[in-house]
Amino acid sequence: MFEHLVSFKFNGSYTPELAARLIDKLHTFKGSIPGIVELTAGVNVTEETENRHGYSLGLRVTFEDREALRQYGPHPVHQEFVRMLDGYLDSVVVVDYPIHR
Repeated sequence: MFEHLVSFKFNGSYTPELAARLIDKLHTFKGSIPGIVELTAGVNVTEETENRHGYSLGLRVTFEDREALRQYGPHPVHQEFVRMLDGYLDSVVVVDYPIHR
């Protein structure tokens, strides 16, 4: 299995309404994109403000395998989400790693 972690940092156009729309869209991934085992997404509520660095939304997706992760990026549902970010996103941090159990 592979873990896909994403932290989103938005510009001044970010609103709670936008966050809700984005999270709703992210939650559709599991039923629409093959190979997703588990998915969580939400607004950053950390109290460790020195570690927040302006990243206000997080995503964690567990994939069956590396090939599922590779197929995820170009998938139309994922690309629709990427288009929703246009004009709002300041930066993003992505970390992908194999899960060893």
